[in-house]
Amino acid sequence: MEALSNSLVVADIATTMHPYTNLRQHEKTGPLIISRGDGIRVYDERGKEYIEGLAGLWSVAVGFSEKRLADAAYQQMLKLPYYHTFSSKAHEPSIRLAEKLVEMTPANLTRVFFTSSGSEANDTIVKMMWFMNNALGRPKKKKFLARTKGYHGITVASGSLTGLPINHRDFDLPAIPVRHLTCPHFYRFGMESEDEAAFTARLLAELEAVIAEEGADTIAAFIGEPLMAAGGVLPPPVGYWEGVEKICRANDIILIADEVICGFGRLGTPFGCQKFSFTPDIMTLSKQITSSYMPLAAVVFSEVIYQAIADNTATIGNFGHGFTASGHPVATAVGLENLAIFEERDLIGNAARLETSFQAGIRSFTDHPLVGEARGTGLIGAVELVADKATKRPFAKVGRAGTIAGGIGQEEGLIFRAIGDQLALCPPMISTEDDVKEIMTRMGRTLERLTGAVAKEGLE
Repeated sequence: MEALSNSLVVADIATTMHPYTNLRQHEKTGPLIISRGDGIRVYDERGKEYIEGLAGLWSVAVGFSEKRLADAAYQQMLKLPYYHTFSSKAHEPSIRLAEKLVEMTPANLTRVFFTSSGSEANDTIVKMMWFMNNALGRPKKKKFLARTKGYHGITVASGSLTGLPINHRDFDLPAIPVRHLTCPHFYRFGMESEDEAAFTARLLAELEAVIAEEGADTIAAFIGEPLMAAGGVLPPPVGYWEGVEKICRANDIILIADEVICGFGRLGTPFGCQKFSFTPDIMTLSKQITSSYMPLAAVVFSEVIYQAIADNTATIGNFGHGFTASGHPVATAVGLENLAIFEERDLIGNAARLETSFQAGIRSFTDHPLVGEARGTGLIGAVELVADKATKRPFAKVGRAGTIAGGIGQEEGLIFRAIGDQLALCPPMISTEDDVKEIMTRMGRTLERLTGAVAKEGLE
């Protein structure tokens, strides 16, 4: 086993460039090699067990050993392993999944375009908006509104919509016309004189001011995650989304809900827009659509948008956009079976039922000396580490405490996501009450050990 481990580590360091990784540090430490999964747990090549507290990357809803999804992929591979959807070609799995998504999503969303990732889906939306507005004789209506700390992908267009500095720095992004508004996180961005209602009012006033400054006739769409995830698990303040929708409607601005993480029950409702009481014109879906057993994403959008685009394809002869794997038969077959499991096992209901205990567990860490805020909604949560609780002062070396915590967590058998100094949890939706208790126990031990580790390194 040691020889195998060394061989794999050496090969990985020698050949693979990892995403979201300090590559020089990786060359020194090597990878954590995961060899198998079972339910909410994964195991490394030495046999050590970990609870996968982030469901992979916010995505493996049914756990890591669902045979029905493997069988669905195998049977579809035997029948039709690949076909495309270009030039009016189609196959049953993509048709049936499109039907299912239209059935599941808000009633105004009637059309589906498939991609392989959320990044591709949001990139597609940018092009759809430009294509549509050109067709409608509105060539200036091309700008986007997004939020600081929002995450929408890493392609040139979707990476521009993303509002995280690490996704822009040295990539020459943003590369499309986008304005990033104040992050709707009251703990970090609320003023001392404000309560949450005043904070919401200020953000909505900012939105109206930016629209007036840019001109509503130049703004195509507003995009946002119902609850920001990769920015640190940031629930919106009360009344925020209702206000954003009202302003967008008044200014003829398309409203896009990026549901890549919130969608399919993560917040205890089918989609995040329902949790926060707004109706989008477009949804971006991915991750839990197949529990990440296969790469798949979808843009689900309104009939009004479809008709404008369709009319223009008749005028110019084509919709010149698509991907080799758009609506891949194996991916869409797995998606159908995954959503069937959701319904049969009431996984959305399970997330709603676990919300009370999960959120209570997250908030139980509020009194820890290193925790400035504990927050979340549904079956997703985070604790934010700070150097000083009273002043909310972050650590001078941002991200170091989070990195240390991540290492301790792995030693304790818990994998979570350290987003700077914010520790995020998003366990599989098959989790039980006992699983939640064990996750919180392991997180508690991690934080207990972190206090001494932070002091030893002098981060305070």
